[in-house]
Amino acid sequence: MKYLIVGLGNIGDEYADTRHNIGFTILDMFASEAGAGFEDKRYGAVCEVKYKGRTLILLKPSTYMNLSGNAVSYWMKKEKTEADRLLVIVDDIALPLGSIRMRPKGSDGGHNGLAHINTILGTTEYARIRIGIGNGFKKGSQVNYVLGRWNEEEKEFLKGRISIVIDMIKSFSTVGTDRTMTAFNRLAKLPSHPGNNVTSDKTMQDKKGTDDAGSKSDKN
Repeated sequence: MKYLIVGLGNIGDEYADTRHNIGFTILDMFASEAGAGFEDKRYGAVCEVKYKGRTLILLKPSTYMNLSGNAVSYWMKKEKTEADRLLVIVDDIALPLGSIRMRPKGSDGGHNGLAHINTILGTTEYARIRIGIGNGFKKGSQVNYVLGRWNEEEKEFLKGRISIVIDMIKSFSTVGTDRTMTAFNRLAKLPSHPGNNVTSDKTMQDKKGTDDAGSKSDKN
């Protein structure tokens, strides 16, 4: 049984280790822990991780964020993976730093990567995990914040959160989205961190008007 796990981000040294590339960061750590390595292939960097009889295809698209759907569609067809075995990992400025939210489906909520995937696949019914990157930026500086790099304190803090996401990916491949959400609900809740000086999670959702809000600062 094969599963396609997609971490969204932008390629290039200028985007490495930035908030917007949290999807890349998570898959890099997952592959490293599994002793696997990425290979540059069509539409992205790819590696395989074996877990409890499942084959997890980890994909970091090379299309840039706004064209992520091209990579996802290609690798779904190549690996004969249906939407119920697709999991997409993205950043989200509407969630406090380190907060984790998994959903079985949903709108793009303003995230250009998800928007393109939805358009190309013709469906919004696939699992996604959103990682909060906070919104600690001044008015008019959203792009710089989202494309900015983590500071050392944030990196250290996120290690534990990324470990939870990796466990969620493994769980998704064995017991599915609903049971994974139930099992990890407590662990995925907002942690305590000084960088979480944002409005409450619920208020941010109300403000965005959606449950799948995301960053809009993507490269074409």
